[in-house]
Amino acid sequence: MRPAGSPDVVEDRGAFALRCHAREREWQLGTGFGFGVFVNGHFAGEINLNSVQRGPFQNAYVGYWIDKDQAGHGYTPEGLVLVARYAFEQLDLHRIQISIVPRNTASRRVVEKLGVRAEGIAERYLEINGVWEDHIRFAITSEDWATRKPEWEAAWL
Repeated sequence: MRPAGSPDVVEDRGAFALRCHAREREWQLGTGFGFGVFVNGHFAGEINLNSVQRGPFQNAYVGYWIDKDQAGHGYTPEGLVLVARYAFEQLDLHRIQISIVPRNTASRRVVEKLGVRAEGIAERYLEINGVWEDHIRFAITSEDWATRKPEWEAAWL
């Protein structure tokens, strides 16, 4: 949830523009890569590679959200496959991670549809609305991508 009083990036053009500028700066620095999800020409969500780390880790974290009216249509699993392709084939990352609050069944369903590997619970992992929340950690490595790419692209792209 966004902080109280902050503008909604979907409804407020100025807030959307600022968010786009922040994403553009991350692209320039190579630290993050944000992608919009558009349905019939309308902004419906985002999927991002965040906190890109180079050196021996070669890792990024994936975050995503979709408008509730567009949920369940396969846009987010499709986006995750596209982001994985970009991460492994363009950025040459070795690993991408997705962390999900256990009660977020919709986000969990995305990784379950793809069969992404669950790696366990990270206790008190992120602060959300003032509460340190546990998260289930999921990951895809470049080796997983090489094996699963044909299946995922055939099913989702």
